[in-house]
Amino acid sequence: MVKIGLYGASGKMAQSIISCLKDEKDATLSVAFSQKNEVENLSSELLTNDFAKFFEACDVIIDFSQKEATVALLNYARTNPKPLVIGTTGLNDDEKNLLHLASGTMPILYATNMSLGVAVLNKIARIASKVLREFDIEIVEQHHRHKKDAPSGTAMTLAGCVAEARDLNLKDVLVTGRAGMVGARGKDEIAVMALRGGDVVGRHTVGFYNDGEFIELNHTATSRATFSKGAIKAAIWLKDQSSGLYSIDDSLGLDD
Repeated sequence: MVKIGLYGASGKMAQSIISCLKDEKDATLSVAFSQKNEVENLSSELLTNDFAKFFEACDVIIDFSQKEATVALLNYARTNPKPLVIGTTGLNDDEKNLLHLASGTMPILYATNMSLGVAVLNKIARIASKVLREFDIEIVEQHHRHKKDAPSGTAMTLAGCVAEARDLNLKDVLVTGRAGMVGARGKDEIAVMALRGGDVVGRHTVGFYNDGEFIELNHTATSRATFSKGAIKAAIWLKDQSSGLYSIDDSLGLDD
């Protein structure tokens, strides 16, 4: 039985993970980290705000917090190695570099989306990008009104996949908004647009558009449990891995 430590226990994703762990046969929630004295659906015995106690009480940590909290977790873990599954989005280049540094002494699985469906979508989008080289690529993502970062980490991962498939540097071709007289669309542009509203869990569309035809690949998440179950599965897998930085593809056995 894998002992899971849940970091950022009061968040919506954490609450979903708590619920999913109740039915999990191979893992259990052994400790939860939160700065709050009380967290919904958790007994006080499982709660702590002490890193040392938190790390000692679990085999692997799942983190769906805010990026400042993730940085604090990584900095502590660098001198107290522990397998980490991190799903926090909105990380900048410096924060991603910290991920790489920390993975030198522990296994870390970082993914902007933990669902099997999105992992497969990335694969399909990469293939389509290579084959449909003359098609324009536009990505649209939609989330609930409370999501703080935009575009979503999942959309940016998708954009990175299709850009790499065409041997393009995403930073050179990325467009995240259009307004006014912006001129005709550039040949290599990859646009990522964000919609926010209501309680939408997550919807991503990768469109390939050409004269006379277009293809749209869609993934819609209807429940956070999709991501929670993926994160738990990843944590069980990661526990026995050697140091290094892993992706969700690694845990799912999706070969390139």
